[in-house]
Amino acid sequence: MPAGSYRLLLILTAVAALFVAGCRKPAPAPSESSAATQPATPQIGGMDVVKLTRPATSNGASPEFTSVTVLPGRGMNVFQITANVPGKGEIPVLASPSLEDAAAKLNGGPDDQNGNASFSFGGAFLVPYPNRIIGKLSADQSTVTTEWHGKTLTLPANWYNSEDPTKDKHAMHGLILASQAEDVQTQNTTDGQTVTSTIHAGDFGGHWLSKTDLSFSIALSGKAVDAMITAKNVGTEDEPIAIGWHPYFAIPSNDRKQARIHVPAEQLAVVNNYGDVFPTGKLIPVKGTKWDFTAQDGKALNDVYLDDNWSKLQRTDGAVNVELSDPASNYGVRVQGLSPEIRTVQVYAPPTKQFAAIEEQFNFADPFGKEWHGMDTGMVTLKPGQSVTWHVRLELFQPNSK
Repeated sequence: MPAGSYRLLLILTAVAALFVAGCRKPAPAPSESSAATQPATPQIGGMDVVKLTRPATSNGASPEFTSVTVLPGRGMNVFQITANVPGKGEIPVLASPSLEDAAAKLNGGPDDQNGNASFSFGGAFLVPYPNRIIGKLSADQSTVTTEWHGKTLTLPANWYNSEDPTKDKHAMHGLILASQAEDVQTQNTTDGQTVTSTIHAGDFGGHWLSKTDLSFSIALSGKAVDAMITAKNVGTEDEPIAIGWHPYFAIPSNDRKQARIHVPAEQLAVVNNYGDVFPTGKLIPVKGTKWDFTAQDGKALNDVYLDDNWSKLQRTDGAVNVELSDPASNYGVRVQGLSPEIRTVQVYAPPTKQFAAIEEQFNFADPFGKEWHGMDTGMVTLKPGQSVTWHVRLELFQPNSK
């Protein structure tokens, strides 16, 4: 080989070696900023958490909603809502733990039978029956049976007297607490975001009389959070349906005694005690009683224990407006029941807790019970192909500025 060609070959060989070495060069060590990345949000119920967001735009001049966190893996539970409030900044609207703590609790374990842990915080949706259903308990205490129009319903006995787990087991808060939603989609809107989804509930695990599809829409804007559920009978038999929601509204000041509730209702369902909370079938007027929260600015909670159901609701422009206000924080949330089928409001507010759960729902408790003597208890009958929509809207207000 000529000397010139040999030198050229050596040069090309060296260049190739440098190129290969460059390609195999190890990646640089991560910088401090990339090493400190935030941990991933845990999946809950086997599905990703959905968070709707919008920036605050009022410059702190008025309260406005800023986010909604939803759990599609747990029946579309509205886990948390945040709001920007004058003088307080961004605060949680609902009483909920961290997502990490929630993931540990919503695990299908003994305390999460039938998805029970879903209604211990946040805002669980209750379908096809909010509240309690009492019936004949099976020998193994796993189910209760009741009747609707002569047809038998067998339901999970997933709740019991809080003081005695062997006494008075019954069905509680529906059959979608641990259900996974499908076709979850998030859309941007003019002033926020909306998430939609579907739960093909079928016959609710063999517990119901027909087949049902549930369509969800949860919309965030500055002025409102709208939650809508449409239940459609896609089966071949008539079926009863009721829909409700179980949001735990936080009291920002942590001073429950001065917090106030307004419930525009004329009557209350009497219960046997606050352990069972079983309705007796007796309805009493609230005027002048400790359950009278009809005053326009509500009444202070003080030390009163509430786990009660109000009915004969009064509407304003077609809406049932229940309010929780916290004068010490100049903060209030209005719960508007917009569906004409909403017949009752349940409020759960223990004096040792800094929340009030306000549940606008179609039905009375134990709607198939004989204690009602055939009264219309709010269950909607859906014939095949028929549907019904439950719609509740949240608004914020400042009680000291009303």
